[in-house]
Amino acid sequence: MTVTDTAPTPGIRPAAADKPAERPARPFFSSGPCAKPPGWSTDRLATEVLGRSHRSKLGKARLAHAIDLTRHILRVPDTHRIGIVPASDTGAVEMAMWSLLGARPVTLLAWESFGEGWVTDAVKQLRLDPTVHKAPYGALPDLGAVDFSHDVIFTWNGTTSGVRVPDGDWIPADRQGLTIADSTSAVFAMDLPWDKIDVCTYSWQKVLGGEGGHGVLILGPRAVERLESHVPAWPLPKIFRMTKGGKLIEGIFTGETINTPSMLAVEDYIFALEWADGLGGLDALIARTNANAAALDAIVAARPWLDHLAVDPATRSTTSVCLKFADSAVAGLDEAGQAALVKKLAGLLEAEGAAYDIAGYRDAPPGLRIWCGATVDTADIVALGPWLDWAWAQLRP
Repeated sequence: MTVTDTAPTPGIRPAAADKPAERPARPFFSSGPCAKPPGWSTDRLATEVLGRSHRSKLGKARLAHAIDLTRHILRVPDTHRIGIVPASDTGAVEMAMWSLLGARPVTLLAWESFGEGWVTDAVKQLRLDPTVHKAPYGALPDLGAVDFSHDVIFTWNGTTSGVRVPDGDWIPADRQGLTIADSTSAVFAMDLPWDKIDVCTYSWQKVLGGEGGHGVLILGPRAVERLESHVPAWPLPKIFRMTKGGKLIEGIFTGETINTPSMLAVEDYIFALEWADGLGGLDALIARTNANAAALDAIVAARPWLDHLAVDPATRSTTSVCLKFADSAVAGLDEAGQAALVKKLAGLLEAEGAAYDIAGYRDAPPGLRIWCGATVDTADIVALGPWLDWAWAQLRP
């Protein structure tokens, strides 16, 4: 007589096969905050600065150290300023938009949720009349149609669609407008061309697995020139102000933050940067990311019920990889039914401790989103494949 240790969950058919014997050692596949670096633990963080003012000599030194390490790992040229700012990547993008726009016409590119958010801000909040190039989830708009006499705002990697720009070749060196690249799920995983980006924003909670709440703003010389020559037509909140008396507040970019940062989060970021440096820097981070993405691509290719949301492999993200159910696998199931299927599948894997937070973004088409950034181990991506099979066997329509 066989005795099962759990009763079947209502609405879920019995598994077609036994549960896989091996779980991912670190089943953290969230697209933000992302997995901590391998070997991370709280007792490995420097804590001398905790309880001290961020404006103390020690506090400013640690913030400056974080900025210097960022420049080193990302190979940011000395011509560019790097600042730690409030409110994650969103805060950094908002600072750039509110402080820099209005001097020229504006173009926005949108092919996923966050790009759409910047369109909303430009139209409804700043009340500009921008040119907008859109594409559906899974595709890019026509990059060749962009007018670079405009200021151009785009996401380098669409975190919620799994679609990225392939490179910076589509951005001319002799552009008249500024390029503002929301690069939060690209930085540290893709080699960004700093000569083509005037403003880069990101949050360290993505590829380096840092804690949330802080953003990083990188300004090229053309952006600094704009800040010092252009006064926006709208009022600027205090945390957006980067100039005083028509000159850049340089202290923001040497460790004198606009508001009080979490020094524990800063130390966490420093740990991740030092981990990355120990691996071999940016090239090593990119290699880990690419290996993870390749392992997941092999899983998708071997399963007829799975497919990539990104149509073109050349523009497929290597970090926030977004998947959908193959049309043949969910024939007759509408979008609401597919969304319910995603919720059940993600919940089943979470309950088993096999994968956390892999449901797609709420505004995206129903599907899975599996983070493949550098802090994830390739062995865990490989181990995830059989668990996807097991869950699908129980839930498939």
